Amino acid sequence: SKTTVVTTKAGRHTWFDGLPLKQRFRTAKLYASAIPPVFIGALVGVLTAIMGVGGGFLLIPALIYMLHVPTRVALGTSGFQIVFLTAYTTVLQATQNHSVDLFLALPLMLGGVTGAQLGVRMSEKLNAAQLRLLLSLLVLMVAVRMAYDLTIRPDELFNLETIIP
Repeated sequence: SKTTVVTTKAGRHTWFDGLPLKQRFRTAKLYASAIPPVFIGALVGVLTAIMGVGGGFLLIPALIYMLHVPTRVALGTSGFQIVFLTAYTTVLQATQNHSVDLFLALPLMLGGVTGAQLGVRMSEKLNAAQLRLLLSLLVLMVAVRMAYDLTIRPDELFNLETIIP
């Protein structure tokens, strides 16, 4: 099993190569500092708690392009850590903000479990470049929709409160 030091395509070391706390990440075949993953994870945790997003849209590109983790390992690692992060965030949201609707969550979970099985089977048939393309298209579509909703179509046409707090 080959292990690589994180380097750029030109063979130069990345900005975090000199950081301490080097660790071997066997599945990703990396030997790198544990500090960047901790900071990336913290940012994903903040986004998950504030916005209710799983964080994969940020975590997967960060793993692939900053840490040079293989695409399939980035997808699997992201999914694994998001299970624990979202479970913890859900408990916090339910107990502190009372913002969890269990009756809505149950059919969503049923559909999600079914969709996950289909998605895993589909991802086996796609190569790494195709998976990255699908992720980038999804992120782009969400960004365009959010920008549209924030700028073009306010919730209430004559209510500035939605734009100016």
